[in-house]
Amino acid sequence: MYSAAWCRDCRAAKQFMETHGIEFTEINVDADPAASDEVIRHVGKRAIPQLVIDGEWFQPYRPGRGLLYDELYKRFGITPNGRR
Repeated sequence: MYSAAWCRDCRAAKQFMETHGIEFTEINVDADPAASDEVIRHVGKRAIPQLVIDGEWFQPYRPGRGLLYDELYKRFGITPNGRR
């Protein structure tokens, strides 16, 4: 997960994954300029949070909608009650 400490939606995405026992590696784009460049290379802008799931880049956030919980449940194959 590409994120930054100041990013509210990054914190929400991390909380979602932690709550559902989903393991992830966090890459802080502020601490690692190469990571920021990687995000720009893949999505065309510095837009975080970004998840990379099985090699596919996915931004679980949309302006005006916030975190895309339904999409996260679908992509991780879980239900809102946490069952897989």
